[in-house]
Amino acid sequence: MRIQPSLLFLLLFLPFMVQAQYTDKINTNRPGVSQGAFSVGKKVLQFESGLSFGKEKHGLLETDASIFNMDYAVRYGFWKEELEVSIIGAFQRDAITDSRGANEVDFTQSNFKSNTVGLKYLVYDPYRSREEAGPNLYSWKANNKFQWSDLIPAISVYAGANFDFADNPFTPEPESSISPKIVLSTQNNWVGGFVLVTNIIADRVGTDFPTYGYIITLTHATNSYFSIFIENQGFKSDFYADQLFRGGAAALITDDLHVDLSLTVNFKDTPSVFYGRLGVAYRFDLHKEDEYIEEKGKTARDARRAEKDKKKALKKKNKKKRKGDFEIEDDEGEGDDGGL
Repeated sequence: MRIQPSLLFLLLFLPFMVQAQYTDKINTNRPGVSQGAFSVGKKVLQFESGLSFGKEKHGLLETDASIFNMDYAVRYGFWKEELEVSIIGAFQRDAITDSRGANEVDFTQSNFKSNTVGLKYLVYDPYRSREEAGPNLYSWKANNKFQWSDLIPAISVYAGANFDFADNPFTPEPESSISPKIVLSTQNNWVGGFVLVTNIIADRVGTDFPTYGYIITLTHATNSYFSIFIENQGFKSDFYADQLFRGGAAALITDDLHVDLSLTVNFKDTPSVFYGRLGVAYRFDLHKEDEYIEEKGKTARDARRAEKDKKKALKKKNKKKRKGDFEIEDDEGEGDDGGL
């Protein structure tokens, strides 16, 4: 249930959705770079990837670079509906022209810009209790207007480890290193197909070059198969700081396939940035049945007890039915023998 800068997430968050993390349609973090609060769903394996092409021009260093970047994410929901494990990273290749000397110098550099393995857990879901309360059966207007409770977001926490390689021009540490990354994600799903996702990020904490930043993504689903988004990302460290702005659109091709297109720019010249990005997301849906996030306390225990009694009664009924069918077949067999 998430529609981060992505239409799919939006779809999951239209009013009166179910409580489960799993949804009939794919939910993806694309086409932006923020993480939504919700997981892909238990027993769902999902792949997300994008290709970026663009330019970076550094006014002080007098360099002009052509950029190719491939980002990727592998996400899997397991154990609980609230939990997912992921591998998120990007590989980049720069073709650079250095104009500082008498003669221009051309060279290339390439490496993994990031590689992070982590877990995300949904800490709080305000939409669960609203679903249990149900819609107002007497007022369409009450169900389709802004309410103060809409300001309360779903909240998740992500904890991961960065794996950086030595002599990497895109990372601050000269040697290979492993460092932590923590992300606090919030998500608001509003009437009219709007979804707001916010990330607060602490990256490479404990190293000589920690990075702190944020991402804010607003997505609007114009219909069931198309959405648009805008995004602002800011980050700061002694290694690199920037403010990036993105915008684009996403389309749902099938329930399991999503494509997107976006642009990224900034407003400085150290360096100036302009990228175009084309992406795709696909899931392998291994989810067998709806599994709901459980409430805590007495209400949850009563609900689980009632569900258990219901399954027991159904099992007993099916067993009795099978026994009855066997007896009928047995009687028919005796009749046939008597005929012979």
